[in-house]
Amino acid sequence: MGGESGDPKFDSNRRTSPAAFFLGFLREPRQVGSVIPSSRFLEQRIVEASNLSAARRVVELGPGTGGTTRTFLKHLAQDAHLLSIELSPYFHELLGEIADPRFTNHLGSAENLAEILALHGMGQPDVIISGIPFSKMPEAVGTVVAQAVKNSLAEDGRFIAYQFRRDVASITGPIMGAPASCTLELRNIPPMWVYSWFKTADA
Repeated sequence: MGGESGDPKFDSNRRTSPAAFFLGFLREPRQVGSVIPSSRFLEQRIVEASNLSAARRVVELGPGTGGTTRTFLKHLAQDAHLLSIELSPYFHELLGEIADPRFTNHLGSAENLAEILALHGMGQPDVIISGIPFSKMPEAVGTVVAQAVKNSLAEDGRFIAYQFRRDVASITGPIMGAPASCTLELRNIPPMWVYSWFKTADA
């Protein structure tokens, strides 16, 4: 067992099961974009869009039970850091079982991204990945989140959003411009759109 300590793939796999995810959906349906966890195909598409192996500071918004979080940690360098921001106390508790020194688990709202980064002494992220369902939040809140993402990202940083609806594009577009890419992953329930934006000097 000692050889498994600290490896995210071995930490509380039972907690990342579909049953645990579905329970979280029942508790707070407006905060969860799906009733089951992301598929490995969707996770791989997000990893590729994020270029995680080259990132050193990564923020995950709405990590849920931590299935995606564990996948991201497998692809991050040993000197990288991953900060997850989760609004649901239930999911936040599950995320607390991930034992990895590169991981920080924060209970709070993505609206307060700048303050949360400052609290944890984290510089501007190279990558921000969002699984929070923009289609389920008031447009004004989504706009605040998108603006916080833009303000917080490092120059040339990436914002990756995976969504089952396309509301994120209409909300983020006026703030960060047209997405650099948008692909549909059909091997997920439900199928998910994966958007990517780059923060440029004139964005």
